[in-house]
Amino acid sequence: MKVIDGKNAVMGRLASYAAKEALKGEDIAIVNCGEIIITGNKKSIEADFEVKRNRIGHSQKGPKHPKSSEKIVKRVIRGMLPEHRSGRGKIAFKKIRCYNKVPKEFEETKKIIAGKGKKKKASPVKEFAHD
Repeated sequence: MKVIDGKNAVMGRLASYAAKEALKGEDIAIVNCGEIIITGNKKSIEADFEVKRNRIGHSQKGPKHPKSSEKIVKRVIRGMLPEHRSGRGKIAFKKIRCYNKVPKEFEETKKIIAGKGKKKKASPVKEFAHD
C-alpha cells in the first residue's frame, strides 16, 4: 500500500498520480486531504464550487457534488479514471482511500511527500469544503 501525504500538493498532479498507480493495481491511501491545494484565482474557484453545488438535479440521481474535503479529492481522482462505473476503472477506484487527517494505522508507515512548496495563487481544499 502506498501512503501519499497531500500537504501542499497540487490537486491535479496528485490525482493523476494516484489514478495511475491505482490502475497499475496498487492500493492508495491519501492523507491530509484538507491541506491539498488548488491553484488559480480563489474567487473563481469558489464561484465554480458554488455553481456546482447549487445546481438542482434529481435528489436520488444527482448530480451530487461533495462538500467534505476528502470526498472532493476522491471525486477529482474518479474523473481521471476510465469507465469508473464498470470495468478496470471501477476496480481501481475501490483501491483508493482518502483521509482528512493521518489515521493511527498510517502514522508509522513511510509516506510519499507529494507537495514541493507553497504556490502563489493557491488555496487549500478545506477552504471550499463545508465540514
